[in-house]
Amino acid sequence: MIAIYSLYIAVVLRTFARTEIRRLLPVYLALEFLYLVLFTLMLWRPIRWQAGQHLYFIFLSLLVLSLYLLFPKFDFVLVLFNPLSFQAALVFPGRIRWWWAAVCAMLTGLPLMLDLGMFGLAVALLPITVNFVFPAYVTVNQEIEARLRTSQALLDELQTANQQLTAYVGQVEELSAIQERNRLARELHDSISQTIFGINLHSRAARLLLERDPEHLDSQLEQLQSLTQSSLEQMRGMIASLRPPENGSAERSTP
Repeated sequence: MIAIYSLYIAVVLRTFARTEIRRLLPVYLALEFLYLVLFTLMLWRPIRWQAGQHLYFIFLSLLVLSLYLLFPKFDFVLVLFNPLSFQAALVFPGRIRWWWAAVCAMLTGLPLMLDLGMFGLAVALLPITVNFVFPAYVTVNQEIEARLRTSQALLDELQTANQQLTAYVGQVEELSAIQERNRLARELHDSISQTIFGINLHSRAARLLLERDPEHLDSQLEQLQSLTQSSLEQMRGMIASLRPPENGSAERSTP
């Protein structure tokens, strides 16, 4: 944007520098100021309806041509088509911006060619080129911004998916813990609790035999010992199943 306004300032300074147009200086300055006001308003408060946008660019094009026709030897005013080409690239999408870039290039070169012939074409080549460079710059910049927005949207989606996956993993871990608790409860109920219940019964029977029939106490104590040993082995097996695998522990401890 600084380059655009620099072009305008250059035109104004050249206007003051041309001694041949002293008597037309107020007209030049008034038209150039009108150009500046309309150009800036279009940047800050752009026209929304397309027909009005085209009328705006037609009017400013005629204004620049009027500046040129006031004193054709002051052909430097034709560079004011360069900011118009830049602004058209900001306002219009797709092919329309390039259509207006071509119009600005034609209006830059044609008056010089009609006035100076091939020399005029040579003089106009640089501003004609700039009329296409500005839209190309805007187009590339807009494409970069669009890709950045797409990348940011994709990154946001990935972050959301990662958060959802993290929550899902937490739910899976909680579900696994619940399932493991249920499994342990079933095993305790199905095996160890029944074994302990049997131990309790044999203990009572041993106590009765001790009082009434001590001769059969040994067999009862052997059964009690067998049940106790079985319960101890089942408990050890359950505790061992809860421990993590040794190779998994080794892998986690290895850097």
